[in-house]
Amino acid sequence: MKENVLIDKSIAFASRIVKLHDFLIKNKKGLTLAKQIIRSGTSIGANINEANYGQSPADFISKMHIALKETAETEYWIKLLHMSEYIDYKMSSSLLDDCLEIKRILVASINTAKENNK
Repeated sequence: MKENVLIDKSIAFASRIVKLHDFLIKNKKGLTLAKQIIRSGTSIGANINEANYGQSPADFISKMHIALKETAETEYWIKLLHMSEYIDYKMSSSLLDDCLEIKRILVASINTAKENNK
């Protein structure tokens, strides 16, 4: 059940990241950062989805760890976009809340998978 919730949340988050990317490009703000955040922000869900088709429990855990690392990177880019004044507090706060929620679910899923793999 958690994997489905996680996939749904990561797709919704990726959609928000795509819209953020388009906003930055349209307003010619932080073009380099826009490229970075679209890569990391959309990679989260791609890795979670791929993990669900892992060849083994170890493969699942590995892919989920990659998604977790991408979540940490995306968190960094969101904070940098806000500190650079490319996005306002309201937008950065909302994006960070979603990112951190995905991060918490990922950590719980990884821990559960590790426990079940013992």
